[in-house]
Order: sequence, then structure tokens, then C-alpha cells
Amino acid sequence: MEIRDRYAPSPTGPQHIGGVRTALFNYLFARSAGGKFILRLEDTDQSRSEERFVQNLYDTFDWLGFRWDEGPDKGGPFDPYIQSERTEIYQKYAGELLEKEFAYRCFCSSERLDKARKEREAAGLSGYDRFCRNISKEESKGRMENKEAYTIRLKIPLAEKGEESLSTSFYDHIIGQVEWKNEDINPDPVLLKSDGFPTYHLANVVDDHLMEITHILRAQEWLPSVPLHVIMYRAFGWEHPKFCHLPMVMGLDGKKLSKRHGSTSIDEFRKQGILPDALINYVAMVGASYEEGKDIYTLDELAAHFSIDKLNKAPGIFDYKKLEWFNGQYIRMKSNEELANLSLSFVMEAGLFGESGKEPDGKQKEIYIRAMSLIKERLVYLTEIPEKLSYIFKRPPLPQKGEFINPKADPSKDGYIPPSEMLEKAKSLMEDMANSPSDEEAENILKSYLEREGIKLGDFMMPLRIAITGSRVSPPLFGSIRLLGKVESMARLEEAIALLS
Repeated sequence: MEIRDRYAPSPTGPQHIGGVRTALFNYLFARSAGGKFILRLEDTDQSRSEERFVQNLYDTFDWLGFRWDEGPDKGGPFDPYIQSERTEIYQKYAGELLEKEFAYRCFCSSERLDKARKEREAAGLSGYDRFCRNISKEESKGRMENKEAYTIRLKIPLAEKGEESLSTSFYDHIIGQVEWKNEDINPDPVLLKSDGFPTYHLANVVDDHLMEITHILRAQEWLPSVPLHVIMYRAFGWEHPKFCHLPMVMGLDGKKLSKRHGSTSIDEFRKQGILPDALINYVAMVGASYEEGKDIYTLDELAAHFSIDKLNKAPGIFDYKKLEWFNGQYIRMKSNEELANLSLSFVMEAGLFGESGKEPDGKQKEIYIRAMSLIKERLVYLTEIPEKLSYIFKRPPLPQKGEFINPKADPSKDGYIPPSEMLEKAKSLMEDMANSPSDEEAENILKSYLEREGIKLGDFMMPLRIAITGSRVSPPLFGSIRLLGKVESMARLEEAIALLS
């Protein structure tokens, strides 16, 4: 049997971390078993479904770098994969349940339903009161022919008076055997609305059967809908797919992950400068285990090691600090050119090469690529790059004179050398440091000079660092000098000397 699973989102909002985790687990499971991963758009809620959210879905998975084998944009043997284009199919199967008397027409008006709901709530009950359940077939047909508006409701099997309560059971791969009393299931839910559009329940069951879905991996929040789906499968005479309801994703406080914990939409992670492969790697680890003693996996490696037997029963904890660690690891794994290309849109938006949105010219691009080696080891997010490299592309303003002095230096002691004199001495070294083949060589040139002159490294480095970068804390100084070159480095020294004189 070929494994076939699916991701079936409703296009009613942007893609978020919980949905992507569900999609990823389905993708990994299908790939691990040599099966097929299907995308289906469940847009039966027409009042909330929007095309921009469909586009957001496509954009998200283009960015993440994994896709489905069949879907609305790819086609497949079970076209169409958009539920709003399959309404005639659902109407046909709703009619079949009517004929088998597993469903019935409900002629209740919205006013009557609202009144009944309030009465039931007052009595501590919920759901529909089954008012139309026992209307005869003749009356139902006649009212339909008279053009009276109606919905079609599923007839949940109930025990007769004096009998024990009926129940519906099923097996879930993570939870185990589940048994649900029928009296606790949503009372006779609507399958087909009065406009001929299906509800989630009918469309979901019919599509999973017709598209030959073998396994359903989805969040545990959908667990309460399974009993009535199982009832529908049995009413149709179909075998239902295997169920695997994934534990929820929680924050560190043990509550369901939400915006109060941090970013949840994929767009937000992208805007923060999270790399897609880092996000995939981390999300795949939330609630699942792979290989002992290893954290970093490619997508193919994740698929090779994935098993639904290794999914945790406990909720997955989303740790933003751990995601930062993963992102930093992936940043350091990139070549300078790869990292430059991945971060280019962020620095262009920040106006690193001029006004906001301006692309770098050839020389700027070359310098930008080389600058990656200065900051790569210190990065957590791509969005940090504009601030860290702004001093390279625009001469920074100099701080007040006192900032140039090493905090550990004592100007009152003999042998103290003012920062302006330190920078004058640095001018004689600038050409050799700027043209040195490596940071280590530049550092050796400076250290040799300071040993001869009897000058402390800290006293010398502080004014030099501020003159070149405008800050006490900056990316590696020698690499910065080599990147800026002799002419620009000398110009910055002269500007600082003029300030201090």
C-alpha cells in the first residue's frame, strides 16, 4: 500500500508555525515511506477564505524549500484539490447519506435555531436539539419540493430508551485507543449548508476517501471531530485512514503557543532574519526524536530518520532561544557569498548602500561579501547585519573625546600616551596592516611594534578601534582595516586626530 498523507489548510490567515509543523511532519512521513504528500485547500468557509492567504501559503513553502507531490498548483490524479471546486461531489455524497437514512433534511430557520440554542445553553446543553430528526421522508421531500430552505444533517446513532449508551471508538497512533460516547458528540452536525456548500466535516471525509489518503497526521485540536468522521465513514461503508493526532506546540510556560510568546506566523520569522533551513530543522525537532547526539539535519536527513513511532506523546515546547541557536549555526555554515545573498534584501531595505532599496554597485557588493567573515560568528539574525556593517559603507560619527581612552588607563601616571598620539603612531602602521594577507598577520605587525615601543595593547587598541569603527565594540578590527583599505582607514585616523587635537 502506498502511503498518502496530506496538509489541508484553510486559506483564512497567514501560515503559522503550528500549521507548518503539521505540513512538515506529513512531508517527512511520506518521504520516509516513499509515499505521496498532498496539498488540499479546504476553503469551504467562503466568508473568511481569501486569495492572498492562498498566495501566502505558496510563498511560505517556496521559502521553506519543500513542496507537495499533488495539489492545486501541480495537479494530480484527483483534481481538483480545492474544495470550493468540488461542491457537486459533496452534494452527491450528502444525497447518498440521505437515501441511506444516515442523514436528514433540517428546515429550522436561523431564528428557531438561535432560540433553541439559548434554551439549551440555559439547561446546560449545547448543539442542535434534533428538532427535524424524525420528520418523515414524505414530509421532508414535500417541503424540499416546495422550495423550503434546508440543510442536511448527519444522524448521529443514539441508543433507544432503556438501552446502554452507544459509543464510537477508533485507534490513534499516539494517543492509543479512544472511545467516545455518541451522546457527547456534536448533536447531528450540518453536512451541507442551505446554499449547497459543504461543511468541513463532509468535505473532509469525502475528500480523504476519494483522494485515497491512508494516514491523517494533524494537531490534537481536531481530535473531537474524529468520532463523527468515523460515523460518517461507517455510514458510507468506507474504511477510514489511520489517525495520528500530533501533540500541541506550547511555549516555555506550558501554555499553547501564541503571540504572547513571540513570533508565530512564518512571515514574522522571515522578517526577523531566520533562515528557512534553520526553522525547518528546529520545528522538526519539536515533539519528535531522530538520532542520538545530533541536532543539525538537512531536509533529506530528517526524512531518512523520521518515524511516527518517534513522535512524542507530550506537547512540544517551542523555545525561541533554541531557535536562535539553530539560526546561528546555519548562518555560520553558509559561505560568505551565500550569506550575502540571503541577507541582501535586509540591508538594501535598511539603506546600507544609499537610500532605502538601493542595490549595491559592483565594488559595494564585493566588499559586502568579504564583510561576512567579520560578523558571521556573531550573528543570530540576518536583520542584525545592517547595524553591524553600517560603519563599513558610511563613515560613522565619532564619540566624545573621553570615549577614546582605555577605561583601564590612568592619565595621571608617567608614561601615559594620549589617544591623539596613539593614532599618530598608528598612521605609520596603516599601510602594512591594510595590505597584510590575513588578520593574524596584521595583528602580528601591530604587536611587534607595540613591544618595541613599550605600549600596552589595550591602550593602543581602544582609540584605534573607535577611530576606524566609531564604537568601542565592533567586528574584528584588523579585518575591518583590511576591508576598508589604507586610504579610507588613514582618512578615519586623520578625522579622529583632528577631533582629539
